Amino acid sequence: FFLLIENIFCIFPLRKKSFAGEIVLITGSANGIGRQVALKLAPLGVTLVLWDIDDEGNKETSRLAQEKGANRVFVYHCDCSRREDVYEQADKVRKEVGDVTILINNAGIAFGKKFCDLTDEDFEKTFRINFFSQVWTCKAFLPAMMACNRGHLVSTASSGGLLGFYRSSDYSASKSAIIGMMEAINSELYHGGKRGIKTTIICPYFISTRLIRGFKSAKPCLFPVLDPEYAASRIVDAIKKEKFYLIMPPAVYLFGLKIFLPRKAILFFESYLKFPESMDKAFGQK
Repeated sequence: FFLLIENIFCIFPLRKKSFAGEIVLITGSANGIGRQVALKLAPLGVTLVLWDIDDEGNKETSRLAQEKGANRVFVYHCDCSRREDVYEQADKVRKEVGDVTILINNAGIAFGKKFCDLTDEDFEKTFRINFFSQVWTCKAFLPAMMACNRGHLVSTASSGGLLGFYRSSDYSASKSAIIGMMEAINSELYHGGKRGIKTTIICPYFISTRLIRGFKSAKPCLFPVLDPEYAASRIVDAIKKEKFYLIMPPAVYLFGLKIFLPRKAILFFESYLKFPESMDKAFGQK
C-alpha cells in the first residue's frame, strides 16, 4: 500500500537532487551495475570512489568514467567480505578524498545452490559479502553524514528479499536482511531528527550481469531480465528523486501480495513463470 501511494505521488514532477560536489562511493564497481552507475554519475560533477577486489576491472571503470567526464576518480582495492579491510579502506578514503556523502552498496554474490547443497561456508560468505559488507560500510560512513545531517545511503537488495527464490535461500535471506536493516536505519534517522539523510533500497528482478549469467526469464513480458545500463539509469534517477524504494520491473509489486495470498498460490505463480526451470538451467550445471 505504501509503495502504491509513493508511486502515485511520483507521477507528479519531483525536485531532483543535484549531484555536483558529491563524493560517491560505489562497492562492486569493477563491472555490471556498479560500473554502469559510475558511468551514469561521471558527467554529473561528482567525485567517484570505486571499491572492488577486481583491480583490472576497477581501473577500466575508472578509465571509462574519466572518458565520460569525471574529473576526480579514486580507485581502491577492497575486499568487502572482510570487516578489517572495509574499515581500513574507509579510513584511507576519509584522509585522501573526504567524507563520503552518497554511499552505494552494490557488491554481491550468488551461488545458486539448493539449501541442502550449500555448505556452512557458502552461507557465511554470502552474508559477509551481501549483508555484512553493508553493515560495515554504513557504520564507517554514516556517522559523518549524521554530524552534518546530510547524505544518502543506497542499498542494493533484490526482489528475492521480498519473496524467497528457488535455489537462493542464502541469497534471499541476505537481501531480506538488507531490507530490514535499511528500514530500521531510516526509522532511526527520521525519529532522531536526521531527516537530511536519505535512504534508497533497490529491489530489482534479475539483471544480466556476471552474477546470474545464463538465467533466462520464461515470461519476459512480465519479468524481463534487465539490462545493466537501463537498471543503472533507473537507480540514478531514484537517487535524484530521493525515492525510498526502487522496485523493478513493476510486476515485482505482485510479490507484495504474498501476505494476503495462500502460500500455494505463490508457489503456483512461480510454476506459471517456470522460475524453478529457469534457475536450474542457469545454476544447475557445474
